[in-house]
Amino acid sequence: MLCVFFFIAAGIAIIFATSVGEREHSARPGWHIASRSIKIAPWVIQHTANGQQAEFFIVLVEQADLRPAATLTTKAEKGRYVYEALRTKSQQTQGPIRRWLRERAVEHRSFYIVNAILVKGNRDIAEALAARSDVARVEGNPQIRNALPQPEPDVPLSSEPQTLETIEPGIAYTHAPDVWALGFRGQGITVAGADTGQRWTHNALKPHYRGWNGVTADHNYNWHDSIHDSISNPCGNDSPFPCDDSGHGTHTIGTAIGDDGMGNKIGMAPGARWIGCRNMDQGNGTPARYIECMEWFLAPYPLGGGQGDPLRAPDITSNSWVCPPSEGCSANTLQAAVEAQAAAGIMMVAGAGNDGPNCSTVMYPPAIYAASYTVGALTTGQDVIANFSSRGPVTVDGSNRTKPDISAPGTGTRSS
Repeated sequence: MLCVFFFIAAGIAIIFATSVGEREHSARPGWHIASRSIKIAPWVIQHTANGQQAEFFIVLVEQADLRPAATLTTKAEKGRYVYEALRTKSQQTQGPIRRWLRERAVEHRSFYIVNAILVKGNRDIAEALAARSDVARVEGNPQIRNALPQPEPDVPLSSEPQTLETIEPGIAYTHAPDVWALGFRGQGITVAGADTGQRWTHNALKPHYRGWNGVTADHNYNWHDSIHDSISNPCGNDSPFPCDDSGHGTHTIGTAIGDDGMGNKIGMAPGARWIGCRNMDQGNGTPARYIECMEWFLAPYPLGGGQGDPLRAPDITSNSWVCPPSEGCSANTLQAAVEAQAAAGIMMVAGAGNDGPNCSTVMYPPAIYAASYTVGALTTGQDVIANFSSRGPVTVDGSNRTKPDISAPGTGTRSS
């Protein structure tokens, strides 16, 4: 498929808390209501109006201290420490809230990569939880529409045998072949794709899939589907094997590691292996879906759930999606999850965005974070920023942070 994809350039070129005393509550009831409301995101207020129910996150005040991980020397040590610290903190602090929710038969789900609980409830539930001193804030779980370009139809291959290697122009422009010649092809590295899924049987991907040993496939610890409630999706829900419902994820992982062994060199690191997590339903993401994949990357677990194993975590994750505040995400909705991965030694590569050419158009999570390695797009074959590629600095969070971190060829990209 020949595609022009918007922000993975050349693959791997590569809590506010309010607390009020009980006496003050009773003495100033109007302020008591305000103190609860200020902790509730506007999206939640809007979507629980007139008795409506909505999904929202209860983010706890207590969050795990991951700073000690920086003193550890290996990725394995960092991963184990971060995983245990996060799980321990969630187990120590979520109990009272989860008990309160069970007593009222409120649908909920616990997360640990951010010490938070996803709740489905009305305004009364949101306000009651926001009034608790152990709750920092209440954030929404909006559905985010990522405007993904559609792949072009397959072009039939010539029946004549291929004799020439085809190294894609974007790959050649980065001098990747020169690095390959030195013996560095990504061997020993695992890249994870968080996207619309992956068609793992694609000729350029199958040999590099961590779940394929050349004879049989084992998708445990190598694939996770965070889509549980789609309607009429071609992959269905909870797919037990890597499946791509739109083609986008297959393309982006191809620019990272793709090589069919027959001359089609489309990936930056053809010696690397890949795993995948589907975090979008044909382009529709939610903070819960994004966080679920990030949590699985931190410590992958078998199909259907089970004990996570941080030693199976990827080294790099590829992320070509956004979570804009205009649709209900706040600037810090995903920040703790991204930073947890970084503390565990996982490099989160994120597309800069598709909102150029003006300055300060790198404005959506996860590209805005210091803990993300943000990639902008060049016009392939030139040292010129593509017109659509988002620019820095980041001003949406007041940081004035320099972004993107790197730019690489990102137009007319041929991939899987």
